[in-house]
Amino acid sequence: MDIAVMGAGAVGCYYGGMLARAGHDVVLIGRAPHVEAVQRDGLFLDTQTFQARVPMRASTDAGAVRGAQLVLCCVKSTDTADAAAEMAPHLAPAALLLSLQNGVDNASRLQALLGREVAPAVVYVATEMAGPGHVRHHGRGELVIGPTAASEALAKLFAEAGVPVQISDNVMGALWAKLILNCAYNALSAITQLPYGRLVRGEGVEDVMRDVMRECLTVAQAEGVNVPGDPWEAVQHIARTMPTQFSSTAQDLARGKRSEIDHLNGYVLRKGEAFGIATPVNRVLHSLVKLLEARQAG
Repeated sequence: MDIAVMGAGAVGCYYGGMLARAGHDVVLIGRAPHVEAVQRDGLFLDTQTFQARVPMRASTDAGAVRGAQLVLCCVKSTDTADAAAEMAPHLAPAALLLSLQNGVDNASRLQALLGREVAPAVVYVATEMAGPGHVRHHGRGELVIGPTAASEALAKLFAEAGVPVQISDNVMGALWAKLILNCAYNALSAITQLPYGRLVRGEGVEDVMRDVMRECLTVAQAEGVNVPGDPWEAVQHIARTMPTQFSSTAQDLARGKRSEIDHLNGYVLRKGEAFGIATPVNRVLHSLVKLLEARQAG
């Protein structure tokens, strides 16, 4: 299959690399240093179970989505609108679009901007860019997608590439479950610059995480969303399965980049205000990350 990855960061490179390794024709669309490294040497997939250098195409031009049968949108939530505008003139009429992004509303935002169906996916993978053309995998890698006409084919495609996929009829609940994890970990990891395993051993940290979770669940309930499973067990599970992982927000701040915090704790804060629900812990975490961003920008 011809596949394009719009936003070749750590998540996009991991899934694009796994699909390319399985024999698909994949093009990564990203920033120049990364693209040049992939064009020259291929993508170095540094996973928990194998290391491989995978030859694949790469481009800095969104026009590279032209002809793709499947487009994985992996840009930051802050770049969703720009990515839609850049891709729109080049998308094949029958192309499948899958949003592999943080937050709960990116697929619907893309769908509104592009005027075509965009399937949401919930991503559970710990990855980082260790350098241009080098993606390092710290754990997990599964996806949860909603039921569409293409869901079974997508599940088979990813499974054959070593990526487990669950099809869920409550994908919005799954997206909120992931949002809770992001709200619990991302800001705290960013503020402290600590990986998850060390973070949770901090005095009072689990109590803060539990408060974040409760606020998120209250807002989700007001939104009419049924969050599946045991959210607190899921929060604890992350530290056990990804102890060395730094949050994407921590990685962004470490590199002086703008984070997605407005679409994580900030999203819960805005939704809470709309429903008249107080979210003081999410507010504090959001404000602290924004202060750190402003200090770097200033």
